[in-house]
Amino acid sequence: MTGLDLSSPVAVVGAGTMGQGIAQVALVAGHVVRLYDTVPGRAREAADAIGARLDRLVEKDRLAGAERDAARARLLPAAGLADLADCTLVVEAVLERLDVKQRLFRDLEDLVDEDCLLATNTSSLSVTAIGGALRNPGRLVGLHFFNPPPLLPLVEVVSGFATDVTSATRAYETARAWGKTPVACADTPGFIVNRIARPFYAEAFAVHEAQGADPATIDAVLRECGGFRMGAFELTDLIGQDVNEAVTHSVWHSFFQDVRFTPSLAQRRLVESGRLGRKSGQGWYEYGPDAERAEPHTAEPAQTPAYVVAEGDLGPASDLLALIRESGIHVREEEEDHGTRLVLPSGGQLVLADGQTSVEFRDVVYFDLALDYRKATRIALSASQDTAPQTVAEATGLFQALGKSVSVIGDVPGMIVARTVARIVDLAHDAVAKGVATEEDVDTAMRLGVNYPLGPFEWSRRLGRTWACGLLDDLHQRDASGRYAPSLALYRHAYATEKREGTP
Repeated sequence: MTGLDLSSPVAVVGAGTMGQGIAQVALVAGHVVRLYDTVPGRAREAADAIGARLDRLVEKDRLAGAERDAARARLLPAAGLADLADCTLVVEAVLERLDVKQRLFRDLEDLVDEDCLLATNTSSLSVTAIGGALRNPGRLVGLHFFNPPPLLPLVEVVSGFATDVTSATRAYETARAWGKTPVACADTPGFIVNRIARPFYAEAFAVHEAQGADPATIDAVLRECGGFRMGAFELTDLIGQDVNEAVTHSVWHSFFQDVRFTPSLAQRRLVESGRLGRKSGQGWYEYGPDAERAEPHTAEPAQTPAYVVAEGDLGPASDLLALIRESGIHVREEEEDHGTRLVLPSGGQLVLADGQTSVEFRDVVYFDLALDYRKATRIALSASQDTAPQTVAEATGLFQALGKSVSVIGDVPGMIVARTVARIVDLAHDAVAKGVATEEDVDTAMRLGVNYPLGPFEWSRRLGRTWACGLLDDLHQRDASGRYAPSLALYRHAYATEKREGTP
C-alpha cells in the first residue's frame, strides 16, 4: 500500500491556521489542493496567505522560484463542497465540535467517490465518534498534524474503532510521502502526545501549588537539569493557558475523571482571571516591553566540602562520583547493601530523589534527577525545616564545586524532574500495554511532538527498569489518591526485571 498519487487532488476544509498549514504541506508535496471554508472569501484570503509564506521560503532559499509558481497554480480556493467531488483525500480542520465535524463528513460522503479517504485533524475529539455518523466509517482516519504543520514533522495517524486497516495505511504512507514522520496510534483520549505529556504540566503545577518552588525556579530546573526545551510554565504561557487547560480537561473527562489527569486549580484561576499567557500579556509571567524577567531562586556560594563518602553506586546518579573526583573533592567509597547516598563531612546525607521526604529522616538533603549530570547547569536540592543548615550548606557547596547553579526548594517528595519523568514513563508503559501505540512510536511522538530530550522508553532503559515504579510507589504511599499509583503495566515491567535478576 502506498500513499496518494501526486496527480490526485487533495481538499482541505477549514482555512484557519491549521488548515492553511496542512494545505501548504500537501501543496509543496506536489498535489493540486482545493481549499474550502464556510465563511465567504476566507478560502481566497487563506490562499493569499499561503502564497505569501511560499514567497518567504523562496527569499530564504528553501524553495525554488519555479516550484513556488507551480505550487501557487495548484492552489484552488473552492466556492462550495461540490468543488471537492473529485478529490481522493479530504482533510478537515474545522471547529472542534463533534456535531460540526459529523455533519461535514456526512455531506462529503454524498459528494466524493467511495475510494476517497476522509481525514480529521482533531486533537481532542474521538475519531470513532466522528466516524459513527457515517455510512462507511471505515474510510475515516485521524491525521493529527502539529502546529505549525509546515515546520513540525510529527503526524499522529489515528485509527478509530471502525477505521479500515487499508485506510490507516494509506493515510500513514501519504503523511510519509509528504515529508512527515507518521506514528500510528489507536483512538484514545489525547492520542499519544497529549495523553503522555500531561504529567509534564501537572507535576510542575503541583509542586507550585504545594509551595515547593516558584514558576521561574521550576522552569529553570526542568530546562537546566531535566534537559527539557522549555519549562512547563513558560510553555503553557506560549500555548495559551486556556488552550492547554482545555486539552487537560478533555483528556480528564474522556478518561472518566481519572485522578492521574486531574487539572490544576492554579491554572484554572489563571484562566478565570484572563491571564492566558503571551497572547494576553500576562500568564504565569508578565510580558511586554516593561516586564521584568522572572529569575529562578539560586543559592548563594557555599564552602566546598573536603570529602564525601559514597555508599552504594548512586543508581541513575552514578556519574556524579566521577565529576566529584574531577573537581578535586576526595571520594571514599563504601559497600552498602541498601545504600545509594553520599555522606557529607557533617554526617548529613545526600540522596537522589526517591519519592520520600526529608522530614521523614534525620539530616537528609535530596537532589533531583538530571538528564546528564555532566551537562546539567543547575541542580535542585530539597530539604525540610528540620534539616541541619550545615548539611544544606555542604550539599550546596558540593554541587557548586561541580559548576552547577543550585536551587533549594521545599520538602517536595520526588522533587521536580524525578517525579515528572517517572510519571511520563508510567503513562507510556500504560499506553503501550493497552494497545495505543508501539514503544518506538511513543518515543518518536514524544521527541518530535513536544521536543522531549529522550523518549519515555529511552528514559526507562537509561534509569533502570525498576526506578520509575519504585519512585511512584513511594509517592503513592504519601498521596493515596491514586494519582501516583504505578500502572499495572509498570508493575509487571519492574517485577519481570526483578525475577530475571533473581529477586524472589
